[in-house]
Amino acid sequence: MIPVIDGHNDLAWASRKHLGYSTEGLERPIDALHTSIDRLRSGGVGGQFWSVWVDSVLQGADQVTATLEQIDFVHRFIDAYPDDLRFTTTASDIRKAMREGKIASLIGVEGGAQIGASLAALRQFARLGARYMTLTWSRTTDWADSATDDARHGGLSDFGHEVVREMNRIGMLVDLAHVSPDTMRDALETSTRPVVVTHSCALALCDHPRNVPDDVIESIGRGGGVVMVAFVPSFVSQARRDWVLAGAAGEAPDVTVSDVADHIEHIRDVAGVQAVGIGADYDGTDAMPSGLENVAGYPRLLRELRGRGWSQSELALLAHENILRTLEASDDDYRAFMAGSPPAPRPAALLPAIDTATLKETP
Repeated sequence: MIPVIDGHNDLAWASRKHLGYSTEGLERPIDALHTSIDRLRSGGVGGQFWSVWVDSVLQGADQVTATLEQIDFVHRFIDAYPDDLRFTTTASDIRKAMREGKIASLIGVEGGAQIGASLAALRQFARLGARYMTLTWSRTTDWADSATDDARHGGLSDFGHEVVREMNRIGMLVDLAHVSPDTMRDALETSTRPVVVTHSCALALCDHPRNVPDDVIESIGRGGGVVMVAFVPSFVSQARRDWVLAGAAGEAPDVTVSDVADHIEHIRDVAGVQAVGIGADYDGTDAMPSGLENVAGYPRLLRELRGRGWSQSELALLAHENILRTLEASDDDYRAFMAGSPPAPRPAALLPAIDTATLKETP
């Protein structure tokens, strides 16, 4: 079985919602969840980026706190199942874990608002093991436009460009899922390292704002990055998207493994087989395509592609080698950061202003 490294799974938030952040019982299926240890094994999952996402109903410091809770869950989850999971941060870590029969487990932060406009918070998340950050979630932030909200910056603000540069410096992959096309293009222009899209599809096949235009797909591939295809039905199928926009009345149009494979092949055709990966978004959405209902379904997708003429080596690129290569391109930066490479000081004019007149004297 070809091992899959999936770019995005929201088990951490789903566990908060359904289990109160408990890690107990996750070795076997739980009705409310797509993910369990035995399903990961059945699905041939060799590595997983565990998303740490925070609902935008939380703001400011509350988002930072909730992100730390999410990261804490991921670490506790890994510790609770040492026979199956291993915490990893680099491509070499992942390869070693997979050789030893473990599911390599990484962390990705799903939303730039979660740093509270603080590069120090960004660095702290990296120190705790986060290897990517999605520049926005579904809402435009103070420094980056989201794909599903009003644009305020025409892409990235000056601070947004600074965030991308700092992410490059510390070895965090820039994730362009959720962001507007202008934000995608700005980030690609600024980044000196390959970027990722951890869970989106091709805009040319389904006109959903969460999907990626062909010019961006091509640029990501040319720069050594990877677009990881999501399984979310309304990203995959135009008929399903239209049904949702019409009010979701009546029976939902079926979405299949074949539909997902179409997006994978489109990205391959636009940017090359080296530019495509898998980022299903399990436990981050209610419905999944027929045949891909939970994390045990990846072999069905690989069989579909094999039936379309994909070779074993091409399937390996899709399943894990492409994201390993992209991650590895930033691994030395991450190692240098973790070894103590200091940031350049920020000019005082760029630091958040504090009105000292409002501060009370400590009794």
